[in-house]
Amino acid sequence: MYTGKRETACCLCGNPDVATRLDLPPRAVPMLKHAGPIAWQDIVGEVSLYFCDSDWETVRDLVLETGMSPLSRCNAARADFDLREDFEALLNDVRDEPDHSAVEARMRREAEDVLDSPGDPHVEDRDLVEARVITWVFEDTAEA
Repeated sequence: MYTGKRETACCLCGNPDVATRLDLPPRAVPMLKHAGPIAWQDIVGEVSLYFCDSDWETVRDLVLETGMSPLSRCNAARADFDLREDFEALLNDVRDEPDHSAVEARMRREAEDVLDSPGDPHVEDRDLVEARVITWVFEDTAEA
């Protein structure tokens, strides 16, 4: 039985050799390239984006030095997430629409904790990038 994340290709270039993963709230999906037909409300859990080494450097610089979100360049087809319909098909059961409030509250709290601790030696660039992107997702969707 599948119990973990599937490692997909880099969401920017398609390189299968990925080095870094960002976990984002489901409401980030409409901000991704080619995400039009995906109903983010039906996503169960987090959305993961993977980056190869060279693209990760670009994303890190874009977020930390320029203050811009990379999401509009990330291909939704390469994002890793589970849809409610997948579970329904597997279990032959109709489920209620997922409640994202717990996942979003946790992600928002963790992002704020990271951003509130500048200079902490345990906070890596990946953590800062993820925290800033999560914060921007909530700001852009008027849920901050």
